[in-house]
Amino acid sequence: MIETTFEQSKTKQPLDKLTVLIVDDTPENIDVLVASLSDEYTIKVALNGMKALSIASLSPRPDLILLDVMMPEMDGYDVCERLKSNPVTANIPIIFVTAKHDIKDEEKGLSLGAVDYIIKPISPPIVRARVRTHLALYDQNRQLQKKVDERTKALQASQLRIIHHLGRAVEFKDNETGAHVIRMSHYARMIAQEYGGNDEWVNLVFQAAPMHDVGKIGISDAILLKPGKLTTEEWEKMKLHTVYGGEIFSEDDDPMLQIAKTIALTHHEKWDGSGYPYGLKEEEIPLEGRIVAIADVLDALMSKRPYKEAWTLEDSLAYIEESAGTHFDPNLVPLLKNLPPQIMDIREQYPDKDCSIPFR
Repeated sequence: MIETTFEQSKTKQPLDKLTVLIVDDTPENIDVLVASLSDEYTIKVALNGMKALSIASLSPRPDLILLDVMMPEMDGYDVCERLKSNPVTANIPIIFVTAKHDIKDEEKGLSLGAVDYIIKPISPPIVRARVRTHLALYDQNRQLQKKVDERTKALQASQLRIIHHLGRAVEFKDNETGAHVIRMSHYARMIAQEYGGNDEWVNLVFQAAPMHDVGKIGISDAILLKPGKLTTEEWEKMKLHTVYGGEIFSEDDDPMLQIAKTIALTHHEKWDGSGYPYGLKEEEIPLEGRIVAIADVLDALMSKRPYKEAWTLEDSLAYIEESAGTHFDPNLVPLLKNLPPQIMDIREQYPDKDCSIPFR
C-alpha cells in the first residue's frame, strides 16, 4: 500500500536529505516514484492538487515537486500555475510526470514554469537523473541568490552610511549636532510605519530623510553661521535651501532620490499653507514631506541649542499636538502616541554633542 511505502520512506530519511513532493492521484504511480527516489530523498505525497498546494506552502517546503497532469478537480497545469503565482512556492522546481506526450502538452507545461517534462511509463534511472540534476541546479541558484542578497544588503548598508554622512556634513555646516539627521530619520521611519506604509516605502522614507536639508550647501556661510537674527533678505535666501535641495535630486529617477527630492522641497511646508517655499497646504503637501516635518521639529525641540535648552519629550510632543492643524498634519500627529519608548531609545543611541552654532 502507498501509506506503508510512504511511512517507511520517512523513517529511513536522515534530516539532511532533500525533500521531493510527489503529486499523483494514482497510488500505483506514486509507489513507483517512491521506490525510485526514497533511498536518496525524503518523500512527501499528495493525491490531489489541493493537498499538494497545502504541503508545498508549509515549512519545511519541498525542494522539488513531481507533478502529474491528469488529475480530477484540479489538473497539474492548474496546480503549477497556482504554485508559481505564490511567492512562497514560486521558486520550487516542478517536473511534470505524465502520460500526455503531445509536444503541445510539453510546451504548455514548460511555459507555465516547469523545469522538465517526463513521459510515463517512467524509467527509474531517468527520473533519478532528472531529479538529481534539477535539485543541483536549484541548490546552485539558491546559493547564488543568497550571495546576491548578502551583497545587496551590504550595498544598501553602505549607501545608507553615505546618505547619513552627507546629511551630517550639511548639519555640521549649519551646527554641530550631526546626530540630528540620524535621529530624525528614525523618527520619520517610525511615523511612516505607524501610518501603515509597506516596508519598501517605509525604508525609502528612512533612507531619504537624512537629506532633507542637503540644499543648505547652497547657502552662504555668512547666513548659515550668523550668530544673530537674520534680516528679512537673509531669511528669504535661507528659505531657498529647500529649492536647492530639490534641484540637487531633480535629474535622478531613482525612487529613493525622488523621495529625497520631495522631502527636501516640502519639509518646511505647513498644514495651514503658511510654510515655504510654495505655501502648499493640507494634502497638497506630499505625505513624505508632512512626515519629515514632524520628525525634524521633534528632534530640534529635544536638542540643546545656543538660544534654548533641550525640551523634554513630553513638552516636545505637547507642542506638536498644539500645532496639529496649523503646522503639522492633524492626521499624522496622533501616530506619535505609541512612539515615546522608541524615541528615547534612539536619543540614547545617538546623543548630541555640544553645539555652538544656531540651528535653523
